[in-house]
Amino acid sequence: MKIGIACYPTYGGSGVVASELGKALAERGHEIHFISYAMPMRLDSFIGNIFYHEVEFASYPLFEFPLYTPALASKIVEVAKFEKIDIIHAHYAIPHATSAYLAKQILGDHLKIVTTLHGTDITLVGLEPSFLPVMKFSIEQSDGVTAVSRFLKEKTLTNYNIEKDITVITNFVDINKYKKIYTPDVRKRVAPEGEKVLVHVSNFRAVKRVQDVIRIFDVVRKKIQAKLLLVGDGPERSNCELLCRELGIEHDVQFLGKQSEIVCLLSSSDLFLMPSQSESFGLSALEAMACELPVVSSSVGGLPELVVHGETGYIAEIGDIERMAKYSIELLTNDSRYKMFASNARKRAVEKFNKELIVNQYEEHYQQVLNGK
Repeated sequence: MKIGIACYPTYGGSGVVASELGKALAERGHEIHFISYAMPMRLDSFIGNIFYHEVEFASYPLFEFPLYTPALASKIVEVAKFEKIDIIHAHYAIPHATSAYLAKQILGDHLKIVTTLHGTDITLVGLEPSFLPVMKFSIEQSDGVTAVSRFLKEKTLTNYNIEKDITVITNFVDINKYKKIYTPDVRKRVAPEGEKVLVHVSNFRAVKRVQDVIRIFDVVRKKIQAKLLLVGDGPERSNCELLCRELGIEHDVQFLGKQSEIVCLLSSSDLFLMPSQSESFGLSALEAMACELPVVSSSVGGLPELVVHGETGYIAEIGDIERMAKYSIELLTNDSRYKMFASNARKRAVEKFNKELIVNQYEEHYQQVLNGK
């Protein structure tokens, strides 16, 4: 198949999944064409049948803001027409599914559209009155629609009152890449006195509640020697750094910024924290589980579909810092229980969210769309 992928190129989950899916499909012999305003961040090596097409959009004095949606639609038309694209896979509904629909109207019905819903496109952006009708229409006009969790599927059907069939195809992890590796040098640098290491990875938006991570850690470190690694960057980082100074724990917390390769950091850690306010799936938690890290998270969105309470980690109510800290201490001070949870986490990642398993589901979905089913 010749597949066009329209996605955001940044560090968010939708861009990561789009990039990893494109690479996996290319490895299976499909021809993949990425269409975006910048090179997707995980396309970090040459693969012969992956092509990148940059969306160019000019600024004119008449327009107060750049018009990305029509520019993207025009680029999709160009790529689909000259590269003979079979399917456009739009990741994150606005504006990608909308632009794909415009392109389809220009080219005709032979161009098929698959839209994958990732989270905030449904739970936040699409609920804005200025976006809601366009969001609903774009979903209904797609030839195939997938969602990354059962939670997100139900949220979409409820929020937009649509009857469109939505297929749940979860996010996935490359279990051959994301696995625990021996990293004594990294471990020595992050925990020179043999401390336990807690880790969090996100884009530091308010919805991730990174300050809760810091407060959980503050409770933990009063009971056991520990360090905290915070990976990522975003609008809440300055507030988080200030909170660390206010609590007097700045020397035990390391802000590592954006990292393209995190397997060594996960392998050098003991526990993953994700106290999010909203999480449609929890891709970074899955990557941690694949590296044998138990997860302590909030019980929101798709996280209960990923983290099995009492087996691969623990879940608690949003904002319940004391309980999450209690769970963390319990795991970090009980070697036999910790080893069981770590093993269970890896096993669940391998058996339920393996890249090969999930990419098979996407290929089947594409075929169904092409066959008009």
